[in-house]
Amino acid sequence: MSWLGKMIGGTIGFALGGPIGAVAGAAFGHTFVDKKEQVYLSSRPGTQEALSSNEEAQLVFFTAAFSMLAKISKANGTITDSEISAVESFMKQNLQLDSHGQQTAKNIFRQAVNSPETFDAFANQFYSVFRTQPHIIELMMDVLLRVSAADGSISREEEAMLLSAVRIFNYSHADYERLKSKYVKKTNKYYAILKCSETASNEEIKKQYRKLVTEYHPDKIEAKGLPEEFIKFANDKFKEIQEAYDYIKNEREI
Repeated sequence: MSWLGKMIGGTIGFALGGPIGAVAGAAFGHTFVDKKEQVYLSSRPGTQEALSSNEEAQLVFFTAAFSMLAKISKANGTITDSEISAVESFMKQNLQLDSHGQQTAKNIFRQAVNSPETFDAFANQFYSVFRTQPHIIELMMDVLLRVSAADGSISREEEAMLLSAVRIFNYSHADYERLKSKYVKKTNKYYAILKCSETASNEEIKKQYRKLVTEYHPDKIEAKGLPEEFIKFANDKFKEIQEAYDYIKNEREI
């Protein structure tokens, strides 16, 4: 049973604090306990098992993603039908969540929309867990950009939050602009996917391709920290890298 199945089934206990913990607790209907109380409860027979460290990281990623999307969707003051449609499409098409997973994501989204916490608070807690995993951070930036630009543009208020994430995540601004160009047309998207400029040499492109293929190989992505609900999204990125390289190879006759 996945971490999500355990949470939905109520067979798991956890003591995750901060804004992400508060939203997750409300979404799953859990009462929180602090770390000391968790240790006490875990020593008593018949109590719930605790999330493993990897499952807790997956909970953080899943909750942070839909919490930050909620704040971005509300950036203009109200959430439009097109924004709701974009989030639902992401759940169904990109993540292929089943009905229980979709309902869970919607619960998290609703709780975050009404949370007094800021976008930055969710971003900071996410970064504290994944700060040593740049490929996971890039996947989160891809998620945020993909949904933000679903209507073909990114508003000034949305971009302010996205740039705040860039700052909090210590993410390269140049990489942000390249990633953004996948969804808001500015440069050749295939070079953007490989994080290369169109003036890069063939050898630079080959080197960058090998680097990205290693970072986003499915075995590495599945190894730690990414919820299985996001594995397809990560695997699609791996395929996207291969397709971009094939396109550039053919174009340049490498």
